[in-house]
Amino acid sequence: MALQHQPLQPHPEPVDVRLLQIAASHIKRFGIKRTTIVSIAAEANMSHANVYRYFASKWALFEALGDRWLKPVEASLRQIADGPDPADDKLERLVVVLHRAYRDKIEAEPELFAIFVDSVANGRAGARRHRGRLQQEIQQVIEEGMASGVFFSGDQRRAMALVFDALHRFVHPAAVWHDREVPRAQMQTRLERVAGLVNRALVGGLK
Repeated sequence: MALQHQPLQPHPEPVDVRLLQIAASHIKRFGIKRTTIVSIAAEANMSHANVYRYFASKWALFEALGDRWLKPVEASLRQIADGPDPADDKLERLVVVLHRAYRDKIEAEPELFAIFVDSVANGRAGARRHRGRLQQEIQQVIEEGMASGVFFSGDQRRAMALVFDALHRFVHPAAVWHDREVPRAQMQTRLERVAGLVNRALVGGLK
């Protein structure tokens, strides 16, 4: 009796999600430089031309990987900014949560964080969007702090500059990557100390 071939069952995930999963696996196994659209297409059992229907380039695919892990981070920041807590508490929690998320990604998937750092360095769209969302959340907290009287700085731009200048080491992806060998507990202590200084400066009023 002749064997009948069963039709191939489609993957339950959408094609673009499947491609992202394969890309993440290849980056982890082979590194960024050796991951190619051709190899991703081969594992997905499609032509490389078909991959370009979903992602315009290799870096567009990499950007999508970054968006995928950054979205829940940004959602957490939004939740903090919209919460009922005082502005000084929100500001510290924002930077602590962001720094922790960066360190978590570095430890779990350093290759993907390295792509993120490269995107920041080259001003790619995904990195710019993330930076803009972070600035938006911090700006909202500072405006709220000024309106409620928690912060006595009357110059929002100076307050924003203080936050990003003083906390650069903890919120800029390249700086966090540079410090990846520093123990987490040590960085956490430093972050809390600097965030406390920033809050006291904003509460006391910028000179």
